[in-house]
Amino acid sequence: MITHLSRFAPFFLLLLLAQTIWAQLSITVTSIPANTPDGAQIYIAGNFNSWNPGSAAHVLTPAGNGSYTIQLTGLSAGTVEFKFTRGSWATVEGNENGSFMPNRTFAYTGAPAGINLSILSWEDLGGAPAHTAAANVQILSNNFYMPQLNRNRRIWIYLPPDYETSGKNYPVLYMQDGQNLFDAYYSFAGEWQVDETLNQLFEEQSNYGLIVVGIDNGGTQRINEYSPWVNPTYGGGDGDDYANFIVNTLKPYIDTNYRTLSSREHTGIMGSSMGGLISLYTAIQYQDVFGKAGIFSPSFWFSAQCYNHVLSIGKQYDMRIYLMAGGSEGFSVIPDMLMMYNTLLNSGFSADELHYVTPTDGTHSEWFWAREFEDAYLWLYNNSPATSATPMVQFSAPTVFPNPASEVIYVQLHAPVTQARVQLYSLQGQMVANRTITSADTQTIDISALVAGIYLLQVTLNQKVLYSQKLAIFE
Repeated sequence: MITHLSRFAPFFLLLLLAQTIWAQLSITVTSIPANTPDGAQIYIAGNFNSWNPGSAAHVLTPAGNGSYTIQLTGLSAGTVEFKFTRGSWATVEGNENGSFMPNRTFAYTGAPAGINLSILSWEDLGGAPAHTAAANVQILSNNFYMPQLNRNRRIWIYLPPDYETSGKNYPVLYMQDGQNLFDAYYSFAGEWQVDETLNQLFEEQSNYGLIVVGIDNGGTQRINEYSPWVNPTYGGGDGDDYANFIVNTLKPYIDTNYRTLSSREHTGIMGSSMGGLISLYTAIQYQDVFGKAGIFSPSFWFSAQCYNHVLSIGKQYDMRIYLMAGGSEGFSVIPDMLMMYNTLLNSGFSADELHYVTPTDGTHSEWFWAREFEDAYLWLYNNSPATSATPMVQFSAPTVFPNPASEVIYVQLHAPVTQARVQLYSLQGQMVANRTITSADTQTIDISALVAGIYLLQVTLNQKVLYSQKLAIFE
């Protein structure tokens, strides 16, 4: 019996390690009010620390670029209630108008989780942000009907500076989280400054111009609408209907009422986080409608079915896909995005159609996406690629075992592959192992020097990914 149980010891050790390392709630404050005093410390108080507004153990750590983080450990599953302060209840956070805000709540399951939030104001300092939208931004409708979901939604539209005088037709970009695109007054986490960026490009570089359609998220319905797949913890499932709304209700309305270049070569979709997940889904599902997709800090962790979706549909048309995430986002954003990049390649998209970038200072926040918007727009709306899919040679996936592993892993190539490269990446996207192997024998890869955790393993041949999988390493 002892011998039998010992066979499972590595698995139990991995579970214990996962509980020790990952059983926590990570909270990131992506932005704070502009009138926050210089040098102020940000605290969190809640039902986990007897609502102490100035607990030295609950000071958030500055993470650069105006964001702050804290890891809460030892929490019991259930509702976590909390607020942010500057050290006392006299300096507690407020709502968008600088007035009282109810306690924040989060349904904690006991599993590792992370949330991103924005502090809107301080009660003692007050003040709602000013309107910042440019004159050529309009609210198309405050109650645009979404028949596929039987809901209404605010829709924004940005028109190029010369729209009223040029007589031109323009390409169009459909963007998620419309509250955060143009006007800081409505933003829940800072704005992308899409209008300022495009206006400046128009003035300084004589850019042709672009129509941007911003779709407000549904608040409590945001997660449901931004994933066609259900996550047992967080929800989802309305994403297919939401994508259908964009394609079959909103786009026909825009093309009918505005001077657009309506063909797929001139139509794009863009979003961040969960908005990135639904943007890629929609672009792949409706390749006859969209020729461009901007995918920022995507939440591919939400459902592994996103990879199967791309593989099952494959490339049907030439497309431009811009994949971008920050090196300081944490969790598995970059490794998951790298897996998607490889999945897109294996689905027939060429390297020329994909742009993969991971700025090291980037965090999961609006300031970062705002900064990167210009480069993404310029790349996506340059001349569309004229490449066609290269016929793909079918290879058998190599055998990789064990997983989880502690000291070594074994890799066996299969004919016709005789040589390949094995690479390991950390969750931060850093390459930690890189070795060429041959098919002569089962190859042994020493991983004993790597710290315990989750890694991305991939086996490549001439830049084609033959195998990609997350690998758990335990001590």
